[in-house]
Amino acid sequence: MSPDQGIRLDVGDSGPATADVQRRLRQLGFSTGIDPEGSYQVGTRAAVQAFQHRRGLRVDGVCGVQTWSALVEAGRRLGDRFLYRRTPMLRGDDVAELQQRLSALGFDTGRVDGIFGDLTSAALGEFQRNVGLPVDGIAGASTASELLRFGTRHDDTELVTSVRDRERLRQSPRTLAEQRVAIGEEGGLDATVAALRRLLVAHGAVVTTHHHPDGSIQASEANAAGAEVYIGLRLDAGPRHCSTAYYAGYRYSSPGGRRLAELLQDRMCASLDLPDGGSRGMALPLLRETRMPAVICQVSPATVVVEQSPVIARAVVDALAEWAGTPWD
Repeated sequence: MSPDQGIRLDVGDSGPATADVQRRLRQLGFSTGIDPEGSYQVGTRAAVQAFQHRRGLRVDGVCGVQTWSALVEAGRRLGDRFLYRRTPMLRGDDVAELQQRLSALGFDTGRVDGIFGDLTSAALGEFQRNVGLPVDGIAGASTASELLRFGTRHDDTELVTSVRDRERLRQSPRTLAEQRVAIGEEGGLDATVAALRRLLVAHGAVVTTHHHPDGSIQASEANAAGAEVYIGLRLDAGPRHCSTAYYAGYRYSSPGGRRLAELLQDRMCASLDLPDGGSRGMALPLLRETRMPAVICQVSPATVVVEQSPVIARAVVDALAEWAGTPWD
């Protein structure tokens, strides 16, 4: 099965695609219960939910495009295939392990996100140069063997990526003046985004707005705009609440994103008198693919957002101002 844009498997579906999902889930240690082979029933749904939670995805028990892609990526191990810079970029747990091992040795791959981009390619080339391998930017058998030979797992070693993250935060603007801020929404929040943009501009920020239901497209636009921080607003289903999410994955979490998510959570819940849904590290495409600290703020019900756009704008600006002034030493 390929990650077709129309894939959506749920309880009641059956066939080879469901059997493939079940096989991948079991290989990763998620039991599908007593569900028959190729039949998407409650056991498969529960396994998908557990997998989604572990991978930092939205938990709905449905195997859509994001969940299917994550299943494929989770099955990759370093040494299974050649890793190199290409378009579209290679993704997978093997890429993440490569990034972690390089970063633990002091080679800066950028964010550990399981995406083989320019920084990972450059770090790989530097590693190859240092150990006397041909510098081709390709992680094949000899490079993987050399990395594994060092033996030290990344679990107990601070990654150079985390050190560089904090250094970038220390060097960023300490106020909102001239801070390059990206604001995004998936649909239905144009007025709220406009109110937030006006208030940020009044504080001297340079603001870009991004309106698209696809998080990957928003991430690409924010990266191209050179944003230093991203705030996403999203209407959520369910009871009254506010929750925030920042990037975390592969034993890495964004320090700037986490701090901003916590500040935003406090401000929004207090200003809107909403139950606290908490902050959580997630690996949603938007959070994973943005190169700057990024936070998604989810609010329910929609009437709160529509009726209190000025209050939301003030809460976000206050949180951003406090975040910009955070001492990162």
